[in-house]
Amino acid sequence: PRALSKEELSTLRIEDFEKLFEKRKKILPDIPIDEGSLKAALKELNDMIGLASVKKDIEELVNLVRFYKEEKEEVMNRFSLHTVFIGHPGTGKTTVARIIAKIYKSLGVLERGHLVEVDRQSLVAGFVGQTAMKTAERIDESIGGVLFIDEAYALSQRGSNDFGQEAIETLLKRMEDQKGDFAVIVAGYPKNMKTFLDSNPGLKSRFDRVLTFEEFNVEELMEITTTMFKESNLKIQAKALKQLKAYFTHLHNVRNEYFGNGRVVRQTISEVIKLHNLRIAKITQEERTPKVRSTITFDDVKDFNENRDAQFGNGNIGFSVGGG
Repeated sequence: PRALSKEELSTLRIEDFEKLFEKRKKILPDIPIDEGSLKAALKELNDMIGLASVKKDIEELVNLVRFYKEEKEEVMNRFSLHTVFIGHPGTGKTTVARIIAKIYKSLGVLERGHLVEVDRQSLVAGFVGQTAMKTAERIDESIGGVLFIDEAYALSQRGSNDFGQEAIETLLKRMEDQKGDFAVIVAGYPKNMKTFLDSNPGLKSRFDRVLTFEEFNVEELMEITTTMFKESNLKIQAKALKQLKAYFTHLHNVRNEYFGNGRVVRQTISEVIKLHNLRIAKITQEERTPKVRSTITFDDVKDFNENRDAQFGNGNIGFSVGGG
C-alpha cells in the first residue's frame, strides 16, 4: 500500500465490483460411480413386482448419467434430479423413491442418498412466516439426499391465500438456488397431481421427469401375497390361496381410485397371520407341530369374501371357493 499514490488508494475500479456481483458458478464434487452399490440398488428395484414402465425409465436415467460422466459433461447441466410420481395408493412410490435416492448416491450425483419423507402437515404451519421456516428445515434435512413429498397436491388445494402456497414458493426457490444439492420427488393421484403442477407456473419447469406407477393386476397381487407369506416363513394351502385370489379378484373388479393395491395385500396378509395365530392358540402345545405352525389353511382365510369389506364393493352376495 505504501507504494500506491493517494489517487490509487481512493479510486474504485470496475474489477473491485466484478467479483462482488458476478454469479458464481456452482461446482459440484466429482464423485465416481459406485458400481457395487448401484448394482445392489438396481437389483432391489428389479426385484419389485410389476412397475415395468418405472423400471424402464429408471434404467434410462442411469444410462444417461453414466454417459454424461463418461463424456466429462456436467451432469447437472443436462439432467434434473426432480421428479413427479403419479400413481394410486400402494403402487410402490415411497419404496421406489428410497431406491432412487440410493441410485443417485451410487451414481455420484447426491452425496448422502437418504430419504426425507414429508406431507402437507410436515411443511405447513398455522401462522404467516412459520411455513417458510418449517419447509426450510425439512429441505435442510434432505440436503445430499431426496425430499419425498407424498400427496403433494394437498399443498395447493385450499386456495391462493393458504399457507401451502408459501411452502411451494419456498421449495421452488431452494430447488433453483441449490440445484444439485438435493432432489425433490412429489407424489400423488394422477388427476390431483396435474392440478398441483398447474397451480404454480414454476412447478412444471422444475419437474421435467414424470414416472407413472401402474396399478397391480390380480396376478401381481397374488405374487405379492405368496412373497409375503414366504418372507414370514409360512406356507399356504392351495384351497386357501384360491380363496384369497377370489377375494383379491373381487376387490380389483370393484376398485375405485382409492384402491390400495399392494397396501391392501399387506393389510390382508397381516390379518390372515393374526387369525392363523389365534387358531394355533386354541389347540394344545402337543398339536402345535412345526407343520401346523407354518401352514396357512382355509380356516384362516374363509372370512375373506365379498361381504368382508363393504367399502370395496357394492354387492352383498357372498361366495365360497371349493376344490383342493
